[in-house]
Amino acid sequence: MKLGLLTAPFEDSALTDVASWASGNGFSALEIACWPASGGEKRRYAGTSHINVDGLTSDEGQKIVGSLKEKGIEISGLGYYPNPLHADPDHREQVIGHLMKVISAASLLGVKVTNTFVGGDRSLTVDENWERAVEIFTRIVGHANDCGVTLCFENCPMIFSNDEWPGGHNIAYSPMIWRRMFDEWGDAVGMNFDPSHLIWQMIDQGRFIREFGPRMAHVHAKDLMIDRDGLYERGVMSAGMGWQIPRLCGLGDVNWRQFFSELYRVGFDGPIIIEHEDRLFEGTDEKVKRGFLLARDTLQPFIK
Repeated sequence: MKLGLLTAPFEDSALTDVASWASGNGFSALEIACWPASGGEKRRYAGTSHINVDGLTSDEGQKIVGSLKEKGIEISGLGYYPNPLHADPDHREQVIGHLMKVISAASLLGVKVTNTFVGGDRSLTVDENWERAVEIFTRIVGHANDCGVTLCFENCPMIFSNDEWPGGHNIAYSPMIWRRMFDEWGDAVGMNFDPSHLIWQMIDQGRFIREFGPRMAHVHAKDLMIDRDGLYERGVMSAGMGWQIPRLCGLGDVNWRQFFSELYRVGFDGPIIIEHEDRLFEGTDEKVKRGFLLARDTLQPFIK
């Protein structure tokens, strides 16, 4: 296993600077955020562009890989997390076009994984969204397969705010949908597993890893704390809003000993990438870095 981090919180830092800091502080991998360099999505933890994939050449890609390798850093994957099932067809085409470019860039870099969302239209049922997903992703999955890249989806429901309620912006959150995805696309797709999203859904972590572990090509390490007062106040019909609190590893309710035990049990030996979404450790680069170091110290004893 290799311990690393997602570069998204360092939106104002150059990739080489992020890599230097990571390397000097015990990390050996980066998932590189690849939102459009021209700007666009402004939601929290989105919009960072550490590689401009527009017009990226093979020579440019190899220079990036070489500069990171000199620092002892490998690229675990490229990350771009939009909503390809958005209700607005123009928005869908825009983000799908960029996702295709990110997949092509991964191939040029020799990176085997591109991480993204399936997406979702909050006004549609899960089954209606699934029909749209099959239609939309057939060509995207085909492009990834042609590029020698595994398209990995994260298991995040994307329901944190009123504009995402009640259905969320990503339907790939439950075992039912994951089985459909692997039945439809087979080994051409994989899972970017984040255990925090199981906590508030009350999905058994060990069982989930035992079922889908062989399909996990990439893993996010993020914690989550259930605010019991918020849950009491709002109830489960609020779908987590007001009581699911993203935290850094070790500061929430994820059982990290069980997490690693189950991953080793199913033979996972890939990257463990810390995803930072903890409001208590943001606002300055120093706070963000402190948060990553806290998470590092929680996870490092399990990574050999």
